[in-house]
Amino acid sequence: MPLLGGLCRSGSVSARLALLVLCVTLGSCAGLDSRSELTTVTSVDLSRYAGTWYEIARLPMWFQRHCVDSKARYSSRPDGAVLVHNECVTATGEVEQADGLATVVDARTNARLTVVFDNWFARLFGSSRDGNYWIFDLDPEYRTAMVGTPDRRYLWILSRTPQLNEAIYQRLVEWAQQLGYPASDLIRARRPISS
Repeated sequence: MPLLGGLCRSGSVSARLALLVLCVTLGSCAGLDSRSELTTVTSVDLSRYAGTWYEIARLPMWFQRHCVDSKARYSSRPDGAVLVHNECVTATGEVEQADGLATVVDARTNARLTVVFDNWFARLFGSSRDGNYWIFDLDPEYRTAMVGTPDRRYLWILSRTPQLNEAIYQRLVEWAQQLGYPASDLIRARRPISS
């Protein structure tokens, strides 16, 4: 710990960057999960998955810390990749956006993808070879989905509509708990209820 204390006191930019890299590296190791392997859905038709999905709930995530209402739009590309456009409305009404590219990791199911956003952090650290966007639940009509990271740190419950039936939501929360996610930490979207 003296090394960390010295870096914190030094105040130099390079020392702070080194500390950031060390923290991210250690955090990545701490995020590894020894529980049983997660199972994704057996098949995803990416052309049907394309379109707009509304975030119903999510686990806390630094990049979304100010978001109260989020949605994602996915567009299939001819090469099999998927364009990702995320939008978030903050509590102050600002709209934040991020664009990325998803590529399939498991071509047998299309249920494991790697998503890389167009920002310096994503380009610097990348994602795992196993992907960071796993689809754990997808109803047959492609109306609801539950996706997350395999380390069980991040999870999203998604719907094609801004509102989701409470019984369906509770079923997905229970499924998330069975998969080992901290479902009690889920943050629900605070979008206005339409009449």
